[in-house]
Amino acid sequence: MVKNDKDSSGLMLTLFQYQTCPFCCKVRALLDYRGYSYNIIEVNSIWRKEIKWSKYKKVPILVCEGTIEDDYLQINDSSVIISVMESHILDRSQKIEKLLSYFPVIESKNEKGKTVYDYPNKYFIMFGEAPAYGTPDYMKKERKWRAWVDDILVHTLSPNIYRTPSEALQAFNYFSQVGEWEKNFTIFDRLVVIYIGAAAMYFVGKILKKRHNLTDDVRSSLYEACKEWMKALEGQPFMGGEKPNLADLSAYGVLSSIEGCNAFKDLLEHTKIGSWYYQVKKAVQTHQGAQISI
Repeated sequence: MVKNDKDSSGLMLTLFQYQTCPFCCKVRALLDYRGYSYNIIEVNSIWRKEIKWSKYKKVPILVCEGTIEDDYLQINDSSVIISVMESHILDRSQKIEKLLSYFPVIESKNEKGKTVYDYPNKYFIMFGEAPAYGTPDYMKKERKWRAWVDDILVHTLSPNIYRTPSEALQAFNYFSQVGEWEKNFTIFDRLVVIYIGAAAMYFVGKILKKRHNLTDDVRSSLYEACKEWMKALEGQPFMGGEKPNLADLSAYGVLSSIEGCNAFKDLLEHTKIGSWYYQVKKAVQTHQGAQISI
């Protein structure tokens, strides 16, 4: 249970997650920054028994109780979760169930016959009757860089943390530590996830490298993406100016997923992103965005 004494939302939130999934880390960054209290259910990435009840089989999933009598709302997709919860903060008169209706999902089948979900409005904040939280250009820029995090930055991570068999195993041991797998899973399940997961993701990393057109030296793709981000800050502390906005929280969130990996250490040594990263981390951990009463 992540409890924040400033949370007056009256919502009972449960986050179904993988602790080190970059998309789950994005959601936690927003919830922590804004001072929400929430329960965490760690999902076994091999068996996924914890989300067997859900038609939607990806994480994160945010379950919201206290909005509909004797029922709950399920919010899927990290960017939708962030947009819904941020919209609710900006205008508390907007109920979660109403906000969720503004983010319709389009289901389709890809070339492999797998169901895929698309949310055309997922980067938009529905501020209702509340004053706009920024100029049109500010909001457009925020949406642009939130999409960049999902479309560019996040795809540089897996090929880097699973670059070699030893790095893949190191990454999974780190995941086990921060995800408290010893507490959450049986010994058998934990070892299966670590060793089978590391072996599988080593090969997946190679596939993703090719799919996303990364350079042969995948570290350079990670460095260049982060240099692009730093350039876009234009000398400001954050993309949001003097305080983090949703683009900052999203970029920080996905990078925080690899903080204990060798790739992250190399990133700090070869780019100047560390100062921005640790400023956002401080803002998130101290719930600086909770100044707005929620």
